[in-house]
Amino acid sequence: MRTTSDTVAAIDLAIGGAFGLAGTFVSSAPLRETFWAIDGVALVVATALLTMKHQRLGNDCIAAGFLTFLVGESLIISGNAAGLEASVPSYVGGISLWAAALVLIGASNTFALWMRLTGLIAAILFVVTVAMVLWGAPLLPTSAPLPAAGYPFLVLTFAGWIWTLLKSPR
Repeated sequence: MRTTSDTVAAIDLAIGGAFGLAGTFVSSAPLRETFWAIDGVALVVATALLTMKHQRLGNDCIAAGFLTFLVGESLIISGNAAGLEASVPSYVGGISLWAAALVLIGASNTFALWMRLTGLIAAILFVVTVAMVLWGAPLLPTSAPLPAAGYPFLVLTFAGWIWTLLKSPR
């Protein structure tokens, strides 16, 4: 049965996905930072609600994954206002946790295979980005092809989570 918190989580995932992608493609720093602030807060709220939902259901690995995502997103938010260059350390820490979270969430067969695969692809792309930065590559959160290639897979995963939250119970 769908609850109010499921609906709020779904809306926040949609807001997070939309504003996160939009922030990646705008050239204005204040607009980008505003979009990413909206994105970050929405994703923290969504993943907090999803942590509680899955903990109540006894899905400990999934709950831990959503909690890990929440912590990663919090790290990313903390560097947002510093600008692209200055935010790299918190961003790298955040996407490291995103990757771990996506693997934890996808380890269970609770979600459809396609969602788990899009999450795994995003996680791999984020881990490669982290490794590149740690080894000296001058990547920013908006750099292409990495880390930008991971964002569409992350948003597709969000779409799957939204669909799961809103689909009619069987």
